[in-house]
Order: sequence, then structure tokens, then C-alpha cells
Amino acid sequence: MPAIQNARLKNPSTAIILLPSTELDFQRTLLSIEGAAHRALNGWDYYTHRYPERVPDRSSGDVACDSYDLYKEDVKLLKRLKVQAYRLSIAWSRVLPKGRLTGGVDENGITYYNNLINELKANGIEPFVTIFHWDVPPNSRRRVRRLLKPTEDFKNYAELLFQRFGDRVKFWITLNQPYSLSSKGYGDGSYPPGRCTGCEFGGDSGTEPYIVTHHQLLAHAEAKFQGGKIGTTLIGRWFAPLNETSDLDQAAAKRAFQFFVGWFLDPLVYGEYPRIMRELVGDRLPKFTPQESDLVKGSLDFLGLNYYVTQYASDAPPPPQTQPSVLTDPRVTLGYYRNGVPIGVEASIVFNSE
Repeated sequence: MPAIQNARLKNPSTAIILLPSTELDFQRTLLSIEGAAHRALNGWDYYTHRYPERVPDRSSGDVACDSYDLYKEDVKLLKRLKVQAYRLSIAWSRVLPKGRLTGGVDENGITYYNNLINELKANGIEPFVTIFHWDVPPNSRRRVRRLLKPTEDFKNYAELLFQRFGDRVKFWITLNQPYSLSSKGYGDGSYPPGRCTGCEFGGDSGTEPYIVTHHQLLAHAEAKFQGGKIGTTLIGRWFAPLNETSDLDQAAAKRAFQFFVGWFLDPLVYGEYPRIMRELVGDRLPKFTPQESDLVKGSLDFLGLNYYVTQYASDAPPPPQTQPSVLTDPRVTLGYYRNGVPIGVEASIVFNSE
């Protein structure tokens, strides 16, 4: 049974699956909304400054929507819309400029988030706070090492947020879309730190994405908090068999889902990775110790799901073993058309166009 159908959460009676409901809620990302004013640069800043051509419109998070300066106006607009919940992301680099507690806490950053949270609460809007939204702090070598090796940095960072904001924040989201960081930051190199097999900064597309995911999951489970509820937000995608009568395509659609969603959700529900991933990835897929499995299993009170698109899936032959990759391990070909007909109405979403 897929984990998403059998999510044994800590307290099922109060578990929250963040789907559209009568509660109108909004989310924001620090890169596209907050801007970079008065904070240390992070991995995305270095990436967009050094490689502006890799962003379609050559934009960056330097100013964005400038919510840092305009948060009061933003909250007024949210209240006018009768919004009841708002998901915001804390910038790691704004509260810990050096990335570590030993590097010092930026009290100006703490003050900004205190003001934002207080403004939301004063207007009857419940804050859902994301702890890590790909905002890896500066220092290039440490930036890569933070995710490729276990570290206390995230644990200490999370505990700082719980201590400073936990008296008002009831809902915490440890990670936002960990799939995106693992597969794009370490699988194809399209996100910072830009690592992959053959990439300028080095990397191994067949091992590093799995290592990064493993450590993200452990970091989520090790985050200790007082009061409130804690969860994570995954990126969701549904896969339909390209040929509905083909057993191979039906199996491919299931594999795609397991590599896309089960990769992260199965450990949080069952304490281990999906069986099909263990079979196809083999020794390149990290293993949880019994203690780690117990730690990860059931380590969420609610599940957030960002859903964007559905794709057709068809069976693909086994990839060459000379250069294994997280991109080809599922042995699936994905697409949006069947016999020239799109899977749905094509949409174009433009963020922050004004």
C-alpha cells in the first residue's frame, strides 16, 4: 500500500493533510517574496549572481517582492482576502549569517520574523513556518558538506527557531520539497550547488541525491521541538500509464510515483525506502540503522503536499550501469502527450510578474 494512503501519523485524530479546504491559505518562498535585504548571501544568491543565464528571465532574489520591507502591507492584503493561514519560510542565512550558532545569531533577522509572526497573529492569520526552503548558508565547501554529511548545523538552527518563535507558532514544516533539492541540486545540477555527474562543480548523480535525501530525512526527524505540531511538505505529482492496457506502462507509473513521492514519504511512515527503490538502486541507496528507522518512522504530525502537474509514464529500458543517475534509475519515460493530445489544459504560471 502506498505510504500516502497509509500515513500512520503520531496522532491521526488531529493529523492535517494540507489540501484545499474552506480555509483559504497562502504560501511564500523567501527567494521569490522576501528578498535579500539585510541578510547574508545563501547558495541561491551565489548561483543566480554567478550564472544569471541559468534563470530564464535572469532574475534573482535580491529584491523579489520586497516583503522584508512591505510585510505589513502584505498582511493587510491577506486580511482583506480573509486568509486564515499563511505559510512562510525562514531564511537560515538571515538568522545565522555564518550558518552555525558559533558564528553568531543576527538579532535583526530574529526581530524581522518576530514582527512578521506578530503581525499575522494580530490579524487572525495562523503562521505555518517552514524551517528549510533550500536556503543553504554561505561558505561554498561547507554549503555542499552540510547536505552530503551528517551535521549538527540544521538541528541547532531548528532549535533556535523553536526557542525564539515557538510560543506563537503552532505548526512547523521542517523541509519544503526535499525532492527538488536532491534531484536538481545534486542530480542534474540545475539548482545550487549545481552538482551532478559531469557538472562544473563535480558530483555524482548516481549517489549524491540519495545521500542528500537521507540526511534531509534524518535532519527532519532529529528536530526537537516544544509544543505545536511538526510536519514536512513534499512535492506531489501523479503519473498515469501512457498505454493503459500495457502492464509495463502501468508498472512504470507506479515506479515513478515511488521514486518521486515514496522516496520521502515511505521512510516517514514505514521507516524504510520503497522496495522498488531498494531493488533498482541497490547499494547506492543509503540504509537506515534500526535506531534511525525508529527515529524517522512516524516523525510527523501532518503532511503538506505541493501538487503541480500530472504526467504520462511509459516503461524505459534499464540505463547503462557505467553512469548511473537518479534521473534514469526509475526506468521511466515521462511526458505530457498521448497520441498528440496533451494530458490536460496547458497552463503558464508566471511568478512575481509585477
